[in-house]
Amino acid sequence: MKKAASFVFGALSVLLLCSSCLFMQVGEPAPSQEAVDTAASVSEISQPPEPSEAPEPSVPPVPEPVTVRLKAVGDNLIHSSIYEQANKRAGGNGYDYSYAYENVRDLFADADIASINQESIIAPDFGPSTYPLFNATPELGDLMLELGFDVFNLANNHCLDKGEAGVFSSLDYWAERPNAVTTGVYRNQEDYDQIRTIAAQDVVFSFVGITELTNGLSLPSGSEAIVLLGSEEDQIRERIEKAKEISDVCVVNIHWGNEYTHTPTERQRELAAKLSEWGADIIIGHHPHVIQPIEYIDRPDGSRTLVAYSLGNFISAQDRGERMIGGMLDADITKDFEQDTVSITRCEFVPIITHYDRGFANNRLYPLSEYTEELANAHGVRAYSPNFSREFILETVQNVIDAEFLENLS
Repeated sequence: MKKAASFVFGALSVLLLCSSCLFMQVGEPAPSQEAVDTAASVSEISQPPEPSEAPEPSVPPVPEPVTVRLKAVGDNLIHSSIYEQANKRAGGNGYDYSYAYENVRDLFADADIASINQESIIAPDFGPSTYPLFNATPELGDLMLELGFDVFNLANNHCLDKGEAGVFSSLDYWAERPNAVTTGVYRNQEDYDQIRTIAAQDVVFSFVGITELTNGLSLPSGSEAIVLLGSEEDQIRERIEKAKEISDVCVVNIHWGNEYTHTPTERQRELAAKLSEWGADIIIGHHPHVIQPIEYIDRPDGSRTLVAYSLGNFISAQDRGERMIGGMLDADITKDFEQDTVSITRCEFVPIITHYDRGFANNRLYPLSEYTEELANAHGVRAYSPNFSREFILETVQNVIDAEFLENLS
């Protein structure tokens, strides 16, 4: 009986509670908008955040194309009259060559890379000497660095003029000047294996030096020193191919051809074609002591090689009018990073005149743009070449160098 009464009482309680809930749902006013918004906010906060997508990795922009300016000159050939006047200008104590080069100093200031063929070896263990076995003094090389030259080709027909001892003395001298890049002559195999490079504006240039002549001189049997010879075509090909693997542009300095002729030999043209095929992008020729043509060699992939068969003398005290005419190769090399291509976009030949007074006195250089008829008429070379004049210079340059490379000839 107590159990049944308890059940009835419980059921009645549940019924009253449900009625109360129904009354509240029907009879109470609707909640305010503020309460709804608050509830929604609470609901949003309590919900787990939607998974967001990972941000796209940033891609660095492709660099804009850059242009590197390369300048190159010919044979730096130091005869006795040049180092003797340098000694006098130094008061007999040392050698001051600055007078000889003062008028062309500004030509190299805007070059990213400047190259020269150092015809006269610089071996400080030996005194200065002239033809036929040359040697210049350390002050000459120091001045070339001051002028802005970076690359010194040592492979030429006078590189062995002081024998093996001279080679090592020269290499010691250059090794003490870390801003100098030398090519063509090496201390040993380890030195040879280190292909020389220069990076300018993120464009890497490699340099290979070759000579076809050593004037009948050779290194002693068993010598560790190495001179890369033009006859060693397998080694040359291997070296150029390795150079191209580590660089954008391969520059070859080569001593070749016949002296005193403006016409390249068949051997020069054949070897130039091979160098181009193997990967040389710029070929800078030396040795003839006079200027020879400049041209492009087209390659199957659409690229091309620039060849200057001879830039003539940079400075000398030779005794014929045509040997007073040298020149500077001034080229722009442009890299397109987006296309990953490198091309020669401009090339100009700038004539440079070696001048001396009577008796080879006061030997000095002038760009042709600053060389007057009065200077030409007073040139000491007229004792050997009476027709030397400014007109003679212009005719020689225009007959040898294609007009494509003479935009600013004056």
